[in-house]
Amino acid sequence: MSRVFDYKGVIFDVDGVLLDSMSIWEDLGLRYIKSFGLTPEEGLSKKLFSLSMEQGAEYLASNYPLNKTVEDILKDLHTTLQDFYFYEVQAKAGAEEFIKAMASRGIKMTAATSSPRSHVTKALERVGLLSYIDSIFTTTEVGESKHSPLVYHKACESMGLEVSETIVCEDSLYALKTAKSAGYFTIGVFDAAGEKDQDGLKENSDIYVMNLAEAL
Repeated sequence: MSRVFDYKGVIFDVDGVLLDSMSIWEDLGLRYIKSFGLTPEEGLSKKLFSLSMEQGAEYLASNYPLNKTVEDILKDLHTTLQDFYFYEVQAKAGAEEFIKAMASRGIKMTAATSSPRSHVTKALERVGLLSYIDSIFTTTEVGESKHSPLVYHKACESMGLEVSETIVCEDSLYALKTAKSAGYFTIGVFDAAGEKDQDGLKENSDIYVMNLAEAL
């Protein structure tokens, strides 16, 4: 029997693990600029990816003839992002198969995300995965990023489990390292639009998979 079935609980990252949503974080600025019939500059996605949402809005206001304030652009970007989660994003390949296999064995499941609760909740409900997730914890609500294990500990405690009984599934190297250092069994999940250092993710994962179904 696969090692994953020896554990009593799973904590899922959402973006890049359960939802095929990582591309929006690279494409958000491009989508916005193209919506005005404008041609984005070469390398815009890479430039914006390193900025906060507020800094990105300031950059777009300064470099493109949008005739909008930074506040207006920021609001528009948030609407575009919300619409993607509410109406467009799909489940990652293998996510449903893995979740149903866990559920059939009575394994508890929670989620730990850096994205807004409203966005991921709506998306997970639309793709049919929300009913399997007992609770969702966000880094914003717990007050610490995934450089700290707090969001994982909160999720683990909610299931009434010990760290040693729990799996964390992540597609981001820094977050996976955080979970692994805290004592969780880790599954590293490949995402084409996510972590650039896949060798590092593979080296630091207890199991490394191209999609979650492979972990079964």
